[in-house]
Amino acid sequence: GYRVSLQGNFFGRNHTYITFPEYNPCKHIKLDPPANIQSNVTASKCQIWWSVPWYLVDILQYELQYKEYSMSWETALNKTPSSSLPQIEIEAAELRSGITYTARLRCKVSENEDSYHSQWSEWSQTTVFQRPGIPKLSEQILNTRTMQFLFIPLSFGTLLYLFWNCKLSSSCFLTSGQKASPVLTFPHQLLSSSHSIICTMGILR
Repeated sequence: GYRVSLQGNFFGRNHTYITFPEYNPCKHIKLDPPANIQSNVTASKCQIWWSVPWYLVDILQYELQYKEYSMSWETALNKTPSSSLPQIEIEAAELRSGITYTARLRCKVSENEDSYHSQWSEWSQTTVFQRPGIPKLSEQILNTRTMQFLFIPLSFGTLLYLFWNCKLSSSCFLTSGQKASPVLTFPHQLLSSSHSIICTMGILR
């Protein structure tokens, strides 16, 4: 500890004022802000990490602020890491897809530390990140479903067209053994028949 006093000459007389009778510098620390803040975004989360001196890693606590890039810091959200490690994660559900965000960080000595005490540092430099958009995936799923819905009626229409326009190259026989009339055509008269019909189709050319 130290004794801090202020000495001066006032009106021709020397005076000494005791400013701090017992001053302990380790109880009045203001740290430098975290440096080299970086970020990486995946589909499930955003990872942010930074650098602090190795001998301070175990005794510091942090506060993160992040916001949409176009908004003011007054609207920023705060997040506190659960450990003293120089890293933090933001779940993707907390971020809007396709929106650019910016984040900053500050630190101080942990309240659980007895040997040192400090106030919050200044805010660090910012890092910018963006949650990947999902429109392309949705569009791909939509296109796939659209093709599936279109494929069924198109296939059915194509088959009807072929049935109506193709010529039977061989005779049709009733399952009972009776030979069908040569003028029997497909499909109207076949459908009206009370017997099952086996049609031997020629190869469509």
